[in-house]
Amino acid sequence: MSDSPSSLPVLIAGGGIGGLAAALALVRQGFHVQVFEQAPEIGEIGAGIQLGPNAFHAFDALGVGDKTRSRAVYTDCMVMHDAIDESLVGRIETGEAFRQRFGNPYAVIHRADIHGALLEGAVETGRVSFFTSTRIERIEQDTQAHTVTAIDQHGKRWTGQALIGADGGKSVVRSQYVNDPPRVTGHVVYRAVVEQADFPDDLKWNAASLWAGPKCHLVHYPLRGGEQYNVVVTFHSRQQEQWGVTDGSKQEVESYFQGICPRARQLIELPRSWKRWATADREPIDTWVFGRATLLGDAAHPTTQYMAQGACMAIEDAVTLGEALRVHHNDWDRALPVYAANRVPRTGRIVLSGREMGRLYHAAGVERLIRNQLWRGRTQERFYDALEWLYGWNVNNCLQPG
Repeated sequence: MSDSPSSLPVLIAGGGIGGLAAALALVRQGFHVQVFEQAPEIGEIGAGIQLGPNAFHAFDALGVGDKTRSRAVYTDCMVMHDAIDESLVGRIETGEAFRQRFGNPYAVIHRADIHGALLEGAVETGRVSFFTSTRIERIEQDTQAHTVTAIDQHGKRWTGQALIGADGGKSVVRSQYVNDPPRVTGHVVYRAVVEQADFPDDLKWNAASLWAGPKCHLVHYPLRGGEQYNVVVTFHSRQQEQWGVTDGSKQEVESYFQGICPRARQLIELPRSWKRWATADREPIDTWVFGRATLLGDAAHPTTQYMAQGACMAIEDAVTLGEALRVHHNDWDRALPVYAANRVPRTGRIVLSGREMGRLYHAAGVERLIRNQLWRGRTQERFYDALEWLYGWNVNNCLQPG
């Protein structure tokens, strides 16, 4: 006799930050989970990411708050300077007043550390099985049996009661059900990690720091207790770009930052190796649910990096999915539409706000002068008010009434 749908696992395509967060959220609702990762091992590439208070609310809801807090670096502020004349554009204090307002700190962390915390949490539950070197290539659904079957690259069939497509910006699950084209931005991002001993003393700030230049910007902040520094540079490419990651070259980076002040420019002299990301996003979509399959994280809302919220949104997605299932007593047919209805507008706002923030960072000419006046004289309370929609999210308000 075949298993009843309720006894089957939930399938998750993708073992990244979003996939692991989803696994934790589902386990907390009593499900067994199978995670399929196309890479040979469950791990994370990349460098640093920023975590707003909303991310820490989500970590707490998933039971890994302590694990992530122990690996994060807590910043004193977020600061933006003009990369041409070094003038201060804006400074948001992230100390005690910020924590009181939003209930959690602002922090920076290495991607591998946040992924590791989620992975440890998932393994400790004993209810998550991992299958590496396994790429889900096609989904089938049996609407009468209320099951979903994922077919991998070898033709092996995996059947569950639902499937979460957390397989990244180039999602196979999204491609099957939506098949919408990416929007290649033409913006190229170089990321590197620099050891503390090699980092300039005059830039060793405990801050998420951004230098805004014409058609470019630079970011730096400490990682791993200040033992390392994350360095990110972004520019508008002169050539036609293809979405993806390649090795970069110092010569290319230098060619795009000729007009930048020496203090900021020294950042591009530091890394010994670079990874080059040609970036893309997609237009927000209003349908994430396809029977018993749904999207999560970058598969649902791939975005540019300008809001520093990509990972945070994926973890929020996972918590919201878990809450929708809890409220609807693990009824997938009722819970999935509620999950999507609460996530579509918020993540769509992140995608569209990211585009506008990129324009703001990269302003030139008169637009640059206007940008540099936007936040002049603004109080910290006014900054916090403007950020309430973003950082005020938590598990208690993630499902709106109705």
